[in-house]
Amino acid sequence: MLIDTHCHLDFPNFSVDRAAVIERARSEGVEQIVVPSVTVDNFQSVLDVCAGAPALFPALGLHPCFTHEPAAAIEQLGQVLTSHHPVAVGEIGLDFRPGQAPAEIQVPLFEQQLTLAREHDLPVLLHVVKAHDEVLKRLRQCQLPRGGIVHAFSGSEQQAREYAKLGFKLGFGGAFTHARARKLQRLAAELPLEWLVLETDAPDMPLAGYQGERNEPARVAEVAQQLASLRGVSLAQVAEQTCANARQILHLPQ
Repeated sequence: MLIDTHCHLDFPNFSVDRAAVIERARSEGVEQIVVPSVTVDNFQSVLDVCAGAPALFPALGLHPCFTHEPAAAIEQLGQVLTSHHPVAVGEIGLDFRPGQAPAEIQVPLFEQQLTLAREHDLPVLLHVVKAHDEVLKRLRQCQLPRGGIVHAFSGSEQQAREYAKLGFKLGFGGAFTHARARKLQRLAAELPLEWLVLETDAPDMPLAGYQGERNEPARVAEVAQQLASLRGVSLAQVAEQTCANARQILHLPQ
């Protein structure tokens, strides 16, 4: 069994063949898929997609790279967290690349969502780009009891260790499969397997060999195989441990 801990199955990229995509994933052993939101506007589409398939689990949050009306969005997020039962608050975080919203907009939105996660006793799914130290600082301040997952982890070994101290798992997907990703490959090979979970970020972040194509959750199987090869362990060991890690954080059913 495999788990895709981050897959945007509600996106329009899947509107024509979503059922077939889910079936392909199942045929590759991907039995559970977490579907995070990115804005208020797709809260309902995430909930609807997950309601139609028992193997899909919603996460609800406000992505830092999308435009929000902060006060109204936070209020709506609080309401939907109360009325529904997502497995996490996400996708949330900080993205300090040029061209993104300024920090004075991103940081308060992130902090308010951490507060909501703590109030609702939920883990978080983190989007972090060029901002790991800033995110770690705020996680230490907030002290989430349930931790979460650092989606598409791209930090250093030291930052990985700091996340682990705070109860976080690290998401590995297509990025480390590319030949140029030497740092990520080293981390994927050397970090404790107990810290890692698998993901695709479909329809984005395609694996090596699939550039320019739509990514999909079935390719978690290839992520798992490449991780096993890097570590010199069996695919079964990677599958068993990463599933256990995901279930521990997200409280997914067996």
